[in-house]
Amino acid sequence: MPAAKETWSESQRVFITGGASGLGRALALRYARAGWRVCIGDLDLERCGDVIAAVHASSPFSHALVCNVTREEDLQAAADWLKQNWNGVDVVINNAGVAQMGNIGDVSLADWQWIVDINLLGVVRGCKVFTPLLRAQGGGHLVNIASMAGLIHLPQAAAYNATKAAVVALSETLQLELEADHIRVSVVCPSFFRTDLAKNMRANSAELESQTKRLVERARIGADLIADRIFDRVARGDTHILTHAEGRFAWRLKRYLPYRVYQAVTRRLLAKVQARMRRRPA
Repeated sequence: MPAAKETWSESQRVFITGGASGLGRALALRYARAGWRVCIGDLDLERCGDVIAAVHASSPFSHALVCNVTREEDLQAAADWLKQNWNGVDVVINNAGVAQMGNIGDVSLADWQWIVDINLLGVVRGCKVFTPLLRAQGGGHLVNIASMAGLIHLPQAAAYNATKAAVVALSETLQLELEADHIRVSVVCPSFFRTDLAKNMRANSAELESQTKRLVERARIGADLIADRIFDRVARGDTHILTHAEGRFAWRLKRYLPYRVYQAVTRRLLAKVQARMRRRPA
């Protein structure tokens, strides 16, 4: 006798901010293929429609909501919708983010406030709003998308590094704080992969913007593979998800080498990358 087909009430539920493009879109499609109900929140309504149309092939009960992560009321409205329509949510992925590149003397405080409001406070708002819902339903999983920039701090990216490092610190704090409530917390730290993050990047020089975009666009790994790795490692309950082997190696170097030795190694690697980028056409 064939196995019973999974019903609407049995499938698990995921909410993804920034779900209309890039890694958020890839995660939405990955969870849909696994049979989850997927709800995405994003500012881009047109792209939301495109993603949901693709997701519906695997997950017909999925949904999109307008969600600006700089507005706590938007995230609260999403939590309320999920409670009212799906009786809650199993996994919340705080994915929405932007990039800011530039030397410390060149980046305006307005740009600092912009990136902090999205990359850090957007995650804070997501965790703050959804924790009561997860606690009330007896548990769940918060997944915060940081970056290797939260662990390995390269020059000309102070604002980006600082926000991503803060997301790591927030996540590690909540891993202990929410443990008694049966709420798991994972932080994801990918290295460079092909995505459209650079499209919304702010940079204080054309050369720096061009170099950063090329590093992203020419990365060997795409968003779909990163989404696969995140899906698998969230499922097994990993607290720290480093999606690239070279990222895990760099993190170990920083943790175990004397810091001056680590800095010397980093300088040599940076010089090689910069020389390679200068040789490549734009």
